[in-house]
Amino acid sequence: MPPRIPAATGFGTAFGAVYRGQLARSKVGRIPLLFVASFQSIGILVLLRGILDVGDANAAGQVVAGSTVLVVAFVALNLLAQRFGALRAAGALDYYLTLPIPPAAVVLGTAASYATFAAPGTLVTAVFGSLLYGLSLSGLWLLAPVVLLAGVCLSGLGAAVGLLAPKPELATIAGQLGMSIVLFLGVIPADRLPEVGQLARDALPSTYAVDALSAAFQRNVHWMTVLVDLAVCAAVGVGALVVAVLALRRVGTS
Repeated sequence: MPPRIPAATGFGTAFGAVYRGQLARSKVGRIPLLFVASFQSIGILVLLRGILDVGDANAAGQVVAGSTVLVVAFVALNLLAQRFGALRAAGALDYYLTLPIPPAAVVLGTAASYATFAAPGTLVTAVFGSLLYGLSLSGLWLLAPVVLLAGVCLSGLGAAVGLLAPKPELATIAGQLGMSIVLFLGVIPADRLPEVGQLARDALPSTYAVDALSAAFQRNVHWMTVLVDLAVCAAVGVGALVVAVLALRRVGTS
C-alpha cells in the first residue's frame, strides 16, 4: 500500500509549536535584547527632556508614545526582518514547508515569539517617560491594545521584508532603515514637521499607534479617533501578514 500522508496539523497547534520553538531559541539573548530595546528609547526620552517644553502636554505625550512604539519597531522590524532573512538564506524555511502545517502558523508563530520580548520594554519605557515628563498614568491601560496592534502591524511588515529581500544583508538594511523612519516620524511632534514630513508621517502605519497611545496622556480623549488609529494598525498588520504568508509560499516553490 502507498504510504499514508499525515493529516494537516490545526492552525492553533502549529502556531503554538512554532511559537514555543522560536521563543526557546530566542531566550539565549533575551536579556541583551530587552536591554538594548529599552535603553535606546529611554536614552531618547532623557535626551529630549532637556530641549522639550514639558508644559506642552501634546508634544510630551507624542515623545513618550513615539519612544514606546520604537521598542516594538526595534524588535518587529529590525530583528524579525533579520531572522526571516537568515532563515531564508540558510534554507531553514524549507524544513517548515515540508511539515503538514499552515504557512501562516510559521509566520505568525515566529512573529509572536519576537513580539513577546517587546512587551516588558514598552511598559518600562511608557512608565519612565510618563514620570519623567510629568504625564498622567491613568490612561496607560491603552498601552495594551496599542502594543498588541502595533506589534501585529510592524511584525507583519518585518516578516514581509525578511521574506521578500533577496539577500539577508538587504533584509537587515531594510529593517534598520524602517526602524529609523519609525523613530524620527514617531518621536518628533506632528505639528513640528514640514509639510513633506507630515505627508510621510500619514503614510507610515506606526504613527497611528503613536497617536493612539499619545491620546492616553491627554485630558480630553477623542475615542473615535483612537479607534480609527487602532483600526488602521490592524488593517495594515493583516495585509502585511498576508503578503508575508504569500512570500513564504513562494520560497517553497522557487
